[in-house]
Amino acid sequence: MRGEAILVVDDEPEIAALLADILAAGGQEVETAANGALALDKLGKRAYGAILSDIKMPELDGPGLYRELERRHPDLVRRVIFLTGDTLAPGTAEFLGRTGAPVLTKPFRVEEVIRVVQRVLQMGTR
Repeated sequence: MRGEAILVVDDEPEIAALLADILAAGGQEVETAANGALALDKLGKRAYGAILSDIKMPELDGPGLYRELERRHPDLVRRVIFLTGDTLAPGTAEFLGRTGAPVLTKPFRVEEVIRVVQRVLQMGTR
């Protein structure tokens, strides 16, 4: 699925840039946001085929973004992929289990990013 718009939400510029480079190399159109509040602003202006979001961020974190998507754009929650380096924390594990969203664990492999994003994009076309 080439040419899909993808939003990467991460407060670490290096990680956001790395993900953007990986996905752009595969023909995707990638935008980034440094936190969930900025992501919501972008989500109000255009459609995205996939949303990759870090769990822990300032201002509005991944769980907060997810709750806002459930409220404002419920059709987008199935397009969310979470990024985390902390799947063992009880709150994080419980949240991820409840959402059922795909998770990319930091550090992630390029092939894994591509595979998970492609799966989410394919689900969105059905």
